[in-house]
Amino acid sequence: MHYPAYIQAGGSDEKATALKSVVVNAELFSEQELALLELTEQSTTKVNVDGDVIERLKALFGETQTVEAVATVAAYNMVSRFLVALAI
Repeated sequence: MHYPAYIQAGGSDEKATALKSVVVNAELFSEQELALLELTEQSTTKVNVDGDVIERLKALFGETQTVEAVATVAAYNMVSRFLVALAI
């Protein structure tokens, strides 16, 4: 569903395909992208995010963008859980 917007925003077909894999090919992604993927993985599968992941995000993006990244991941997780709960 988000693929066209991802490509339009500058994403690549190669990265989109790699994101479907259980093990992400770290060579395809920047340090910033890998940090965001780690945030997404931990927040989605464990709910708790390791402190070192948050600290790495702050170092890469600053405090404000880290909060925005966490909020974005949390919002998408909430939407998914909402739709599943209501069988939509």
